[in-house]
Amino acid sequence: MSRKSPGPTADSNTDNGSDSDSGTGTGTGTGTGTGSDNGRRRGRRALSAVRRWIVTAPGTYIWLTVLFVTTVLLHRTTPAFEDGTSGGISDGSSGAPSWDPVRPLLSGVLWIDGGHWIPYAVLFTVFHATAEHWLGTLRWLAVAALAHVLAVLLGEGVLGWAVRYGDASQSAGNTLEVGVSYALAGVVAVLTYRVPHPWRYVYAFAVLVFYGVPLAADGRTVTDLGHVTAVLTGLACYRLTRGARSPGRREAPSPRKRRAPSQGKREAPSPEETERPAAQ
Repeated sequence: MSRKSPGPTADSNTDNGSDSDSGTGTGTGTGTGTGSDNGRRRGRRALSAVRRWIVTAPGTYIWLTVLFVTTVLLHRTTPAFEDGTSGGISDGSSGAPSWDPVRPLLSGVLWIDGGHWIPYAVLFTVFHATAEHWLGTLRWLAVAALAHVLAVLLGEGVLGWAVRYGDASQSAGNTLEVGVSYALAGVVAVLTYRVPHPWRYVYAFAVLVFYGVPLAADGRTVTDLGHVTAVLTGLACYRLTRGARSPGRREAPSPRKRRAPSQGKREAPSPEETERPAAQ
């Protein structure tokens, strides 16, 4: 009698097919799950990096928050409220123009010219936050404050002189001060010392051209003079940048610390060794 060679039965085929299907399904599910997990990890890392960038530049983003609030108020109030944020030259009791620098000094850091907050949020993130990470909050604030104060004082002084001697109209003294851009110009300039050689000179030249051309052209304003003053102030703050290091750069461990792990580790003393000095 001929013997039939054993072969797969219908049940075995069914079992094998189900096993292969389950294997394929498991592989596909694992691949999909791994991809989604990687995407979630990348998203968490990106959010963590953004959070770290904001938290480590508190001055920049607190200032941006204040500017957001005042910008919303500026859009929702009457024009008379906006007039309260204007320049510091007004008629005195005798009818002669008087100069009050306090109002432009304060209003210049609380209001945005034109009321567009998002462009300033980008500029603050690129320049102010970078400078604060590099210099630290106190030195960054010192550069921004010096640039703002000197630019406002010089600009208002020149404008007051022009109004007093008839070279400018009285209404020119009520122009809105853009002190936020003065501080920004000073910080943009001080970042020159963060750029490595030889690109530092290219960066400085570009900054001087960007802010200097409007002052040299026809139709220049006191604001253009303030911007150039702020840029020169930022460039003059070189000593404040000494000792600053790039964000994220860690100091190299000292040779003593570096050799310490290579030395043999001393084992913990046994109870007998611990009790021996006490017995003596």
